[in-house]
Amino acid sequence: MSATKTINIKYHAMLREQRGCSDETIQTSSATAKELYKELATKYSLNFSLELLRVAINNEFREWDAGIQDSDTVIFIPPVSGG
Repeated sequence: MSATKTINIKYHAMLREQRGCSDETIQTSSATAKELYKELATKYSLNFSLELLRVAINNEFREWDAGIQDSDTVIFIPPVSGG
């Protein structure tokens, strides 16, 4: 079982609208960015698939299997439509 850690989450664009806020701090035992997103998607009914999103950890784009550590900032970035 993974240790619980405090993670800062930032949501952008449509994810921010779905979640109803732009950032929050949560307690999680998720070990990777992918596990964290799945946890949040279930909890808040977020409906973007991983294939459509990008993830950044501490302001660096990362792969979904990247580990997350206590006090990290994780940013979920959905596709942005322009016009």
